[in-house]
Amino acid sequence: MEYRKLGETGLEVSELSLGASSLGSVFRKVNKDEGVRTVHVAIENGINLIDVSPYYGLTKAETVLGEAISQVQRERIILSTKAGRYGDNSFDFSPRRIKKSIDESLIRLKTDYIDILHLHDIEFGSLDEIINDSLPALEELKKEGKIRFFGVSGLPLKIFEEVLKEVNIDTILSYCQYSLNNTNLLNIQSNVLEKGVGIINASPLSMGLLSNRGAPSWHPASKEIKETCRKAVEYCSINGIDITKLAVQFSVQNKNISTTLVGTANPENIVKNIKWINEPINYEQLFKVKEILKPINNKIWLSGRKENN
Repeated sequence: MEYRKLGETGLEVSELSLGASSLGSVFRKVNKDEGVRTVHVAIENGINLIDVSPYYGLTKAETVLGEAISQVQRERIILSTKAGRYGDNSFDFSPRRIKKSIDESLIRLKTDYIDILHLHDIEFGSLDEIINDSLPALEELKKEGKIRFFGVSGLPLKIFEEVLKEVNIDTILSYCQYSLNNTNLLNIQSNVLEKGVGIINASPLSMGLLSNRGAPSWHPASKEIKETCRKAVEYCSINGIDITKLAVQFSVQNKNISTTLVGTANPENIVKNIKWINEPINYEQLFKVKEILKPINNKIWLSGRKENN
């Protein structure tokens, strides 16, 4: 496992990290024991950053993760959670709710501090409120010692640029913007790095578009994106290529991205992903798959408020 600097935080994070949304039964029903075992296997195999949110499974993911990390040395883990989103259409970025949220998360996670706190999917809120009220509240939490570092997460890259113009943050968490079918993250990468901000990349499978199981019914991508990704998956299946492997290998190759989050609640999948990133990527396969995906290259869907896209 390779470890990379996370911006100017001083943290060294594993190039592959665990996205704990699956512990909340977001994609399939997961029992507590399976979730706990997944976390332990990840840590034992060198993963040190785990990301979660109260939104995932409506607090279930945090609860299961708390059970898992209570059984290991806290110092072995860089724990990242979020505040601001609590349901599909439930958002509250007010300082009061953020402070209440972190106290609730600390109880569920069975810890007395969070390493990184992100405001969750800020494109659904007012960026004025985020910049002038929400982020200053995180600065207060940092001074109180409840969190060590903070940043913002979301889909539209515009939100990161707007925040970085006004506020000093430690990290950004971007998803579905650096994968086989979309590398838009490169458009802001230099600016983010120049400001000393660490980049966390999530969903190298584009929320299931680049998986054999396929995208879930609720996936917000257009019909064109879904069908083109399905063609790439089918091509790989016919030709003995594991598109999931290719997607994960591709994402971790960019060393300017500190870590890539892979979401799973399956211990075997964790071991498999770690094995993959230690193998050389097949560039011939990569070229062929990228050619199939070319018609939708860098196409993305809208998320949140219109003005934030």
